[in-house]
Amino acid sequence: MTGENDPFVQLQQVTLTYGQGEKTVAALGETNLKIGKGDFVALVGPSGCGKSTILKLVTGLITASSGWVFVAGREVGAEPVRVGMAFQNPTMLPWLSIRDNVMLPLKIVPPFRQQFRAKRKTEFRDRADALLKQVGLAGFGDKFPWQLSGGMLQRASLCRALIHDPQLLMLDEPFGALDQFTREELWAIMQDLWMTRRPTVLLVTHDLKEAGYLANRVCVMRARPGRIVEDCHVDLPRPRTIEMTYEPGFVSLTQRLRELIVSARAPDAAKTEVPA
Repeated sequence: MTGENDPFVQLQQVTLTYGQGEKTVAALGETNLKIGKGDFVALVGPSGCGKSTILKLVTGLITASSGWVFVAGREVGAEPVRVGMAFQNPTMLPWLSIRDNVMLPLKIVPPFRQQFRAKRKTEFRDRADALLKQVGLAGFGDKFPWQLSGGMLQRASLCRALIHDPQLLMLDEPFGALDQFTREELWAIMQDLWMTRRPTVLLVTHDLKEAGYLANRVCVMRARPGRIVEDCHVDLPRPRTIEMTYEPGFVSLTQRLRELIVSARAPDAAKTEVPA
């Protein structure tokens, strides 16, 4: 990982305001955040606190009202950075096979798109099949989305997010719509994918257990205008297991996160954020 003075992602005094005049809404208060290369950071907090807003700022989908967003040492958008994204709804094109859905980024993202026609039936096909095997979907590449369960589609969605070796992986509640057992299976898969590939990951989740299981750091945000009020390091060894989530240290972590979020909901929540 890069050092604290050399972050891969950095938000510096960033604010975001929607609307004008009487309709102005302060979505994000002054926010500072540093994420080292290869780190795994989770954002948690009340609904509407700006978690997904930070993802959009980092990927350049929206522009900050003030402050600066840096990715790979330059202002966001200035330097091409490969980004993978997975959402709560694993949207797949129904007329394409699972394998072809997974390979879509290779058809779109440089430098792979220049090679796609030549390699789609050889090297890129093998790359997709290897990822599908890693997430437990070996033999399902020729199936279509309507033939797979929700959990299987989310596994395929993770493959699609990683197929082009992204430097930055953005996860916006990707497991939120799944049942508890399926979520826990996918946590283990996501952890394995991160440990073997080491992209820089920013995860938005409402599940404190999920945040503690997956992340190296959990940033707690306060209610609107959103800002980071606590940056908790998760000092647990990897690979982590579900059994570890019942141990006193993990339970203490999630309880502390819960108390911070309850406090962050209050109108008089602390106005100052932790230093990044």
